[in-house]
Amino acid sequence: MAISAKDVIPLTQARSRLSEIADEVKSGSEKIITKNGESYVALIDADRLDYYHRLERERIHLLLLDEAGKGLLDITEGRVKEARQAIRRLQAKRKAA
Repeated sequence: MAISAKDVIPLTQARSRLSEIADEVKSGSEKIITKNGESYVALIDADRLDYYHRLERERIHLLLLDEAGKGLLDITEGRVKEARQAIRRLQAKRKAA
């Protein structure tokens, strides 16, 4: 959804019209509230916010699956290191730095 100029509202105006603005948001629009001429907060429907959060969790899960796939590929191609030895090397590097 595109934000238009009518969806950008100064904080002082938002305070006096909060109920009306909330009704507009509930019916589908999103609002950007500004403070001192700068973007400050966004007002969106709670269901839409929940949807955005679910999308973000799904994206994180897909990234984790991708990383797991890369790790499995490393194992099958022999690109592995013994964990304790690798940790000791990292600790030695940190001490040297």
